Amino acid sequence: MLSDTQARHSPLADLPEVESDSLLQLITLCAADPRPEKIDVGVGVFRDGAGNTPILKVIKRAEEILRETQETKAYLGMQGDKRYAELLRPILLGPLADDARIAGLQTPGGCGALRLGFELLALAIPSARVHVGTPTWPNHPPIIRAVGLEVAEYPYYERGQGSIRFDAMVDALSAANAGDVALLHGCCHNPTGADLDEDQWREVARIVAKRGLIPFVDIAYQGFGRGLDEDAFGVRLMLETCDEVVIAQSCDKNFSVYRDRVGSLFVKTGSESATALAMKHVSMRAREMWSMPPDHGAACVRIILDDAALKADWLVELTAMRDRINAVRQRLAAADPRLAFIGRQWGMFSMLPLSREQVLKLREDHAIYMADSGRFNVVGLSDDQIDRFTAAVVEALNG
Repeated sequence: MLSDTQARHSPLADLPEVESDSLLQLITLCAADPRPEKIDVGVGVFRDGAGNTPILKVIKRAEEILRETQETKAYLGMQGDKRYAELLRPILLGPLADDARIAGLQTPGGCGALRLGFELLALAIPSARVHVGTPTWPNHPPIIRAVGLEVAEYPYYERGQGSIRFDAMVDALSAANAGDVALLHGCCHNPTGADLDEDQWREVARIVAKRGLIPFVDIAYQGFGRGLDEDAFGVRLMLETCDEVVIAQSCDKNFSVYRDRVGSLFVKTGSESATALAMKHVSMRAREMWSMPPDHGAACVRIILDDAALKADWLVELTAMRDRINAVRQRLAAADPRLAFIGRQWGMFSMLPLSREQVLKLREDHAIYMADSGRFNVVGLSDDQIDRFTAAVVEALNG
């Protein structure tokens, strides 16, 4: 029989407090703000000129086809939609699409791919340190630490200058140990928008190969920067240069299917047999975490990529999204010389050289919601919000 003390003990009630995700808190704060003129540049979704995140027309057509042709909701298996992963290969891998040493599978978004990739690395090299540029996407370090790997930071971006700290990055990676992991953003760097140019990618690839590091490339915004092939330059260079590469990919953004969670993990090793073994381990880890990935979004992407006409339509809509991102960047850059760096960057995000206090003042005085770091979503702005946003930011920069 339990004593009174044992009966009263409640382990779940004794859990430590959780530090809330700052971006999720920001969403809640913005939603609760009654001011009709509020501007939300914290949420990381594409918005059109009217401020909406519409479903792509080509996705709507794919959903109609899926509704008419899908005959079952039975499980697909641990690897998800295999045809979906096959069709992504030429888009992501380009000339390397037929390399049998590279294998991929469907995941629940890019986040699922990251977790699965780091699970594999933690199994293979439990002592590895993961070298992560600062700043990076805030969810990178928690995912890495969750699998038991150590995070080692390297300098990446100088916010005050709006530029990459490339020499410091090179020095840090040059001091890394063989078997360590180098986490790299494939394109459209989140949160800074500052991408490596091709010569810088070549130098990083040289160092990674020389030091015996494993590159882990997170590419969540392919097509939002310069173009599909241009944005995949770093991924393909790493695959050409290194025997072992891990890639986390997402379709959430370039197909605008955020809530459907559509991603993939690709792994390259030095041989076809080693890759097959690695994918067996990956599949078992997937089974333990989510068993089977969700089907709907990946099925729509598969339908589009498997049909030449639908794929052509998707490329038109993707180009329109990219053109809007770059047009808004140029408009922001032209507003003040201190914002000129925004026009030299790529993708949805940039970081303003503002203090936390200045960011909070923008929130209080102008109902402008962005991360405390100054990171903001360039296309979180509707067309009619841009001038008011830039005027408020310039006011803040003036002191």
